[in-house]
Amino acid sequence: MAQVSLQEVSKIYQPGEVKAVDRVSLDVESKEFVVLVGPSGCGKSTTLRMVAGLEEVTSGKIFIGDRMVNEVPPKDRDIAMVFQSYALYPHMTVFENMAFGLSLRGYPKWEITNRVKEAAEILGISRLLNRKPKELSGGERQRVALGRAIVRKPIVFLFDEPLSNLDAKMRVQMRTELNKLHLRLQSTMIYVTHDQMEAMTLGNRIAVMHQGIIQQVADPATVYDHPVNRFVAGFVGSPPMNFIPGRILRRNGRAYFDEGTFRVKVTDETLPRVLPYEGKKILFGIRPEHIYDKLFVQYAPPENTVTATVEVVEPMGSEVYLHLLLGSHTLVARVGGHDRPKVRQDIDLVFDMSKVHFFDPVTEVAVA
Repeated sequence: MAQVSLQEVSKIYQPGEVKAVDRVSLDVESKEFVVLVGPSGCGKSTTLRMVAGLEEVTSGKIFIGDRMVNEVPPKDRDIAMVFQSYALYPHMTVFENMAFGLSLRGYPKWEITNRVKEAAEILGISRLLNRKPKELSGGERQRVALGRAIVRKPIVFLFDEPLSNLDAKMRVQMRTELNKLHLRLQSTMIYVTHDQMEAMTLGNRIAVMHQGIIQQVADPATVYDHPVNRFVAGFVGSPPMNFIPGRILRRNGRAYFDEGTFRVKVTDETLPRVLPYEGKKILFGIRPEHIYDKLFVQYAPPENTVTATVEVVEPMGSEVYLHLLLGSHTLVARVGGHDRPKVRQDIDLVFDMSKVHFFDPVTEVAVA
């Protein structure tokens, strides 16, 4: 398998000089599964299409293995791409769809048959080889599209939001299948999605993109626990992180985050990083699962306890999302399924201050 390297790659569309991708640098190691994730219009699909050769690179270099491929046609890059649309030929059987690319390249019939049968076995679609696409479910069609890529035995697989057309249950199932496929094939894979849940469950590493720029590249746990800026913190996680503006104040030798209507104590570990903001504005961030209902906490430090009003209760089965009004700010707490306070009820909340994040209010870069 091959490494993929993007070096200061940009894509500018004329006229108007719209910069879709802005100096992206990314190294994908051999046999690694890297996910490009971000909102619509962030440049992730354009980046993938440049790797595939379907979009021309405005500036920068792309390497697949040791070869720079900027001027190499897509058919000569030894990659296979799976698109959001299945793009199956309706008049062909599953076998013929999977074999079509190999036939165009002049492979002998015996090798085509062996490759198609091997890929069908891997994907569990051997019984479908004689069917037409119209006789298949969405999940089965997606497997055929995957099979068409697998038979090529490329050095790099590229996936452009391949699960977007599937229902929620099928997406979960196909995520599992893709994980198994990567473990079995041990191939280099680059995957594009706007779904941060897909990114978290699939990628060895995640590259979070926004406005054509890669914001952070790391393993899923690092991106979730240590976001580099407000955008990453708010994009990764469901429900998203809560953000509250306020100030750092010192009282009786202790440091507090003060919003104006409530105050919580900053931990000793966080203190050195937020002290430069003493008396200044700062942005406080806390994930919904780090806000607890005081009724279900064994020990609730009074300096970390605040009172909020319940506005909406969303039962989600094993957990409940509480939409709350705290001062002039709304926030979401993710609590256990047994916790069902009434709407318009005041409840005491405990913030896990060892899990909070602080961001510069101007640059939005993570401070702590």
